Amino acid sequence: MFVMELTYTAPVEAVEEEMDAHIAWLDGYYAAGIFLASGRKVPRDGGVILAGGISRAEIEKIAAEDPFTMAGVCAYRITEFIATKTSADLATVRENPAV
Repeated sequence: MFVMELTYTAPVEAVEEEMDAHIAWLDGYYAAGIFLASGRKVPRDGGVILAGGISRAEIEKIAAEDPFTMAGVCAYRITEFIATKTSADLATVRENPAV
């Protein structure tokens, strides 16, 4: 599983100009079952996306395709972790680490 933390590198006004395209991009990956949760950080200096079921290379490609990235208004920090314990709602993305 991945935590995709994005930080704005431009004023919020520039981010807002790309918001519709960013939401459409999010919707596509929710529909594909890759994105599990997302939202703005508080204070509003970026956002967070939880994603799963794909490789590190794939998640980096997805981040590069974000309209925010393409417009140069954010930078991503991607952290991979093994979700060995989850709520019942996220049981389908629970992972068993190889020992």
